[in-house]
Amino acid sequence: MPRLKPIFKRTPRVMEGMTSAALASFFLGWAPILGKLAYEGGVAPYTLTALRMLVAVGLMWGVYLLLWRSALRIGWRDLLGCAAVGAINGIASLLYYSGLERLDASRASFLNTLYPLWVVIFLTASGEPLRPLTLARLGLAMAGVYLLTGVGDGTRDWLGVMLMLASGATYGWHLVVGQWVLADAPARTATLYIITSMACVVGVARALGRVPIEPIAAQGWGAILALGLTTSLSRLLMFAGLERLGGTEVALIGLLELVVSLGLAYLLLGERLGTVQWVGGAILMAAVLLRRAPSGS
Repeated sequence: MPRLKPIFKRTPRVMEGMTSAALASFFLGWAPILGKLAYEGGVAPYTLTALRMLVAVGLMWGVYLLLWRSALRIGWRDLLGCAAVGAINGIASLLYYSGLERLDASRASFLNTLYPLWVVIFLTASGEPLRPLTLARLGLAMAGVYLLTGVGDGTRDWLGVMLMLASGATYGWHLVVGQWVLADAPARTATLYIITSMACVVGVARALGRVPIEPIAAQGWGAILALGLTTSLSRLLMFAGLERLGGTEVALIGLLELVVSLGLAYLLLGERLGTVQWVGGAILMAAVLLRRAPSGS
């Protein structure tokens, strides 16, 4: 029977990566909560995505120019790789906040936790053999999604579900590509240019709407500023962890994000899930965590 296997040996470098990834998960866990607060303040999804990235990239360029000027140097090849990772992450962000508008934060967070499974699928597609365990995990994931979203109070929104699943897939792909890019570019340097590329992608998407920015209440602006700060901190920490651990390990540690999101949704938004939804969420977690046992055991 498949068992959980040890993820990595705890060398100092790995411990630094684990700490960075865990802290990144804490900041990422605020995203659905702050997103919901922004929507209550009158912010539309594409506006939220664009403005929070404007805040994040402004903060990061300011810090780099003041403290880390040496990290600004980058070769053209690495710059193109960072631009690709940022573009993928930008698309994931647009999908995420569009789906979040249609779902409560708790269900959105459960659906978003599928991205580690997407990482495994993409690595399989890139050359790793397709194992029966991978198919079993996919089957479990589909059952979990159905229970989490397909039964219960009748308020399900299938477009929101599909947007969130697409966001998780895109985010997983960005981790895979990011792992390849960080093989050549230092994490601190790559993070700045990835964030800048993200800001460009979501900014263009917002501009293509050709509509003025909607009236935003003070709560909305507060949520935007907080999201910009948590975005910049989470990306710095996440890519530092990715450089040390790799995509699969960072994705698994990233499941701590779910704990943060569910706790905050309960405390700040008053959200509750029914028994069936909790069962579906537990099945999703099992699909993500199930791994092949080490050979010879």
